Amino acid sequence: MPLYLGRFRYSAEAIKAMVENPHDRGAVAAEAAESLGCKLHGIWWAFGEHDGAFLLEAPDNVAVAALAMAVGASGQVSTETTVLLDMDEAQEAMRRAATATFRPPS
Repeated sequence: MPLYLGRFRYSAEAIKAMVENPHDRGAVAAEAAESLGCKLHGIWWAFGEHDGAFLLEAPDNVAVAALAMAVGASGQVSTETTVLLDMDEAQEAMRRAATATFRPPS
């Protein structure tokens, strides 16, 4: 199954609630992922523009979009997701790119 790298940001309200009641959001996220046929490989907190990152395995882009919609509809979390290609897929993309007809701007 394809892998996806995700980044997320919590709303100020969500962070306030977690500070007042610390708990493992990974279990909640894993349950939501599983309900759509996905597998959450892990969640990591981070510094910077995003509050954290996650690695997700999913059957297809539609399942990932559905998960992002379900989570985003809460208004408490926003996500940004990137599809990851394994090396076989990347090499196939390279082979296909070699046959593409493209003219750069001139």
